[in-house]
Amino acid sequence: MATEIKAPQFPESVADGTVATWHKQEGEAVKRDELLVDIETDKVVLEVVAPSDGVLTKILAQEGDTVESQQQLGELDANATASAAEDKPSGEAQDAPKEAAPQEEKAEQPAAREDDSASDQAGPAARKLMSEHGIAANQVTGTGKGGRITKADVEKTISDKAEQRASQPAPQQPAAAEVPASPGEREERRVPMTRLRKRIAERLVDAQQSAAMLTTFNEVNMKPIMDMRKHYQPEFEKAHNVRLGFMGFFTRACVEALKRFPAVNASIDGDDIVYHGYYDVGVAVSTERGLVVPVIRDADQKGLAEVESQIIDFGQKAQKGKLSIEEMTGGTFTISNGGVFGSLISTPILNPPQTAILGMHKIQERPMAVDGKVEILPMMYLALSYDHRLIDGKEAVQFLVAVKNFIEDPARLLLDI
Repeated sequence: MATEIKAPQFPESVADGTVATWHKQEGEAVKRDELLVDIETDKVVLEVVAPSDGVLTKILAQEGDTVESQQQLGELDANATASAAEDKPSGEAQDAPKEAAPQEEKAEQPAAREDDSASDQAGPAARKLMSEHGIAANQVTGTGKGGRITKADVEKTISDKAEQRASQPAPQQPAAAEVPASPGEREERRVPMTRLRKRIAERLVDAQQSAAMLTTFNEVNMKPIMDMRKHYQPEFEKAHNVRLGFMGFFTRACVEALKRFPAVNASIDGDDIVYHGYYDVGVAVSTERGLVVPVIRDADQKGLAEVESQIIDFGQKAQKGKLSIEEMTGGTFTISNGGVFGSLISTPILNPPQTAILGMHKIQERPMAVDGKVEILPMMYLALSYDHRLIDGKEAVQFLVAVKNFIEDPARLLLDI
């Protein structure tokens, strides 16, 4: 009996998705919970796994197709096996050995008959792969049950042959055969935007057009925090099994500053101002697919170690594309650290419907005047972009000064002053 393979139930904020990659082909055997296909939405990549053991018999939604929540993507025969799939009249794998047989000359007929007999021991996916690469079944060592040839066996044979060819010295080519690249050629490559990149673009343009965005700057002396990290790093790491970073301090400093200036933690909904009685801080993370903003929930209730651990976890998940929609939904304030890429100063763009975002930057040693003397100090520029419709310049500046004071004098975080 065929089992329907369906797209996941998308959250209300996600209208549809795109079939990104099928990891299995029609006729291939799959195991329960084995990854079948990736669905890319404008926020995350969702994985669809096999509901049971069986054979993928049909693919109904091809790569690049747009699919809706719970739409059928394919069919899985839970009662079939890879060997049973060979008996089915349809499918490319059924025709593969017929195409391969005529390639042999009459002088090779005995070997060809041997291949035909051996190919009965290969699954459809393996037979198709052998046909595509011109590999006879007697050239492959089967490691499956009863000496059966699997797709992995064929792939290993292909890989071994490629290594043999690579190890052989390349024939000398005459100089005349080499065609130099034309110096006048200007190559262009056009690729479609991913759904995530398109969504990021839409949100950035929307933020620029719908908000009265303004940015204020200040600079902070990082020496007190750096000295504290250097002094307590070994004990902190031993006690909490996580390194003491800068993001934990800035998250705590921002939370304390948000308590003093609620408008910076608020959002605008139509003609209403929504003041949030909680502090969900988003942390911008750069990935190959684009910028994502996972959220630290109730950041005011978490200690430095917990914040640092969660940020590390977010970073690892983001690079693997494993962040869930729930982890990136919401947020009342955002921190973006462009300093990790060497940015000295920038103007971060708002993350709607939030009304403010803090930009951190590169720590740069600069000569500073301290008590009438010039000292070389590790300084960082801070930038606060805010929505002037809700936040006045006075509040924005005072908020940024509060963050600066907490970082330059960490004892204030403990004393609540």
